[in-house]
Amino acid sequence: MTDPGWQQLLHGIAHADDSASLHRLRELVHDRMVARLPLQGTEQFYGELNDAHDAFVQRAIQLAQFELARLGRGVPPVPFAYLLFGSGGRREQTLLSDQDSGIIYADSLSQAEQEKSSQYFTALADRIVQLLLETGYPLCEGNVLSSNPEWCRSLSSWRVKLNGWFQEPAWEAVRYLLIVADSRCVYGETGLHDELKDDFYGDVIRQPIIVKRMLENTMKHKVLLNIFGQLLREQYGEDAGSIDIKYGAYIPMVNAIRLLAIEANLREASTLDRIRSLEKLGLVQPGEAAECIEIFLLFLRLRMMTTEKIENGQYTTNGKLSSSKLSKEMAEKLKNGLKLGKKLQRKVYRHTMSRL
Repeated sequence: MTDPGWQQLLHGIAHADDSASLHRLRELVHDRMVARLPLQGTEQFYGELNDAHDAFVQRAIQLAQFELARLGRGVPPVPFAYLLFGSGGRREQTLLSDQDSGIIYADSLSQAEQEKSSQYFTALADRIVQLLLETGYPLCEGNVLSSNPEWCRSLSSWRVKLNGWFQEPAWEAVRYLLIVADSRCVYGETGLHDELKDDFYGDVIRQPIIVKRMLENTMKHKVLLNIFGQLLREQYGEDAGSIDIKYGAYIPMVNAIRLLAIEANLREASTLDRIRSLEKLGLVQPGEAAECIEIFLLFLRLRMMTTEKIENGQYTTNGKLSSSKLSKEMAEKLKNGLKLGKKLQRKVYRHTMSRL
C-alpha cells in the first residue's frame, strides 16, 4: 500500500492512547473505506480493511495490559494468544463487524500459578472486550468472546473442552468446532494456537461422525435461488424485496469451502486461501477454482453494499441488500454465482458422503 494517508492512519491506531481515540480512528477508517469501495479491487479492499481491524484489536490488547499494570496486576504471567473467530478469523470482516474472540494461555507448573493466570487473563479479557466495545465493535450475540470463561482457557483446558465437543456430536458442539476451524491468532504466541489446531485436525480425522455432523451444518443454509433459478427475496417487513446476502450467498459458500478444507487437513482460515490450497491439492480443478474465486469476490463486494444501521455508536448491519442497490446486471451476476453455490454444495455433499 503506497497511500501515505492510510499508513498514517494505521500508525495512529498503533499509538492511540485510549478507546476514545480508537473510536475516532474507527470512524475515519470507516469513512475512508466507504470512499474507496467503488475504486478498489475487492481482495485488496478486504485485505487492507482487515489490516485495520487487526490493528484495532492489537492496540486494545496492549492498552488493556497497560491498564492492568497500572492497577498493580503486573504483566501476563505466561505467554498467551488472542484469537479471532468467524469473519475476523477468516479476514473477511466487513466495515460493520462485531467481536468474536478467545484466549489461549500457556499452562503453569502449579495449581496456584494456574489460578493466578486464570485471574489475570479473565481481567485482561474483560478489559479488551470493553475497550473494543467503546471503539465501535459490538459484542457477539452468541457470547463467543474472550470475556466468556468458555473461550478464555489454558492450553490444557482448551484440549479438554475440544475433546468434549468431539465426544458429544450435538449440533451446538459441532458449531463450536467449526468456530475453532476458522480461528486465527491476531496477537501473542502463535505456537499455542498451532498446538490447538494440531489437536483439532487430529481428532477430525479420527471422528467420521463429527464430519457427518459438520456436513449437516454445512448444508443448513441454502443459496437464495428457487427451483426456477430466480432470486428469493425477503417478502415481509422493512426489508421486503431485499436479498439476504450474508446467509443466502456468502455463508453457504464459506461453509462448503471450509468443510472441503477441513477434510483435506488444510490449516488456512481465509476462504480464498482455502480455495487456492484446494486447487494445489487437485481437489478443485483450476477452472473451477478461478470461478469460485470470482464468485466469492462478488459475494464479498455485495456484503459491503448491505443495509447499514448505526446504533448507540456501534456499526451494525443486517446483511441484506436492498433491491434499490441491486442493478439488473448485478442481479444476473448474483444469480449465476448462486448457481455455482448450489453446484458447490452438491459437490461437497457427494465428496463427504463418499468418505464416510
